[in-house]
Amino acid sequence: MRQIVLDTETTGLEPELGHRIIEIAGVELVSRRFTGNNFHRYLNPERESEAGALEVHGLTSEFLRDKPRFREIVKEFLDYASGAELVIHNSAFDVAFLNRELDLADLKPVTEYCAGVVDTLRMAKDMHPGKKNSLDALCERYQIDNSARTLHGALLDAQLLAEVYLAMTRGQESLVMEVESGSASAATAEAGHGKLDLVVLRATKEELAAHAGQLADIDKASNGQCLWRKLENA
Repeated sequence: MRQIVLDTETTGLEPELGHRIIEIAGVELVSRRFTGNNFHRYLNPERESEAGALEVHGLTSEFLRDKPRFREIVKEFLDYASGAELVIHNSAFDVAFLNRELDLADLKPVTEYCAGVVDTLRMAKDMHPGKKNSLDALCERYQIDNSARTLHGALLDAQLLAEVYLAMTRGQESLVMEVESGSASAATAEAGHGKLDLVVLRATKEELAAHAGQLADIDKASNGQCLWRKLENA
């Protein structure tokens, strides 16, 4: 699966009031692995940032003045993001701004181009109810170094969010590998001729201990949501 972990910075909080995207970044994951095929652009919003927004991202009008407009990079962005699943923290915010920019360019909403949107804020609230679930809080919870995040920046935040997302969904990779392995085994069996004599090898004590340790790590990372543990307890 191809996923783009995406983040934006904006001139303010309300696209309906004319606020615009001033920075956009995407970090590509393929089969839960970083590819290094990232996307990052600063943009001229053709307006000033609100004081509160400027304090958050620090991107001044002087810095952005010679940067391209969104409409000038929109084809490049859609070529990059099309067909991928978007992973966004508080997706309603970023999607609203993306749709506003796409509308100004006479284009369809972003969900018409991508395979879907995953909201990591919604995920975090479900996994950690009643706790802080900001990006900084999640970095601390999952022991991800965010010391370089003195100001919000789309590329750095997308990179951190990718690390957070992988930590939040740890255990899915082993499920994918199991499915792929099973499919390969089935294909091999179909290609063979005659009945197969299968030899059953029981796990050793050391392997059982390693398995238990892996389940404990998954259970800790998922805040007690390890399915294997629940089935064993049942």
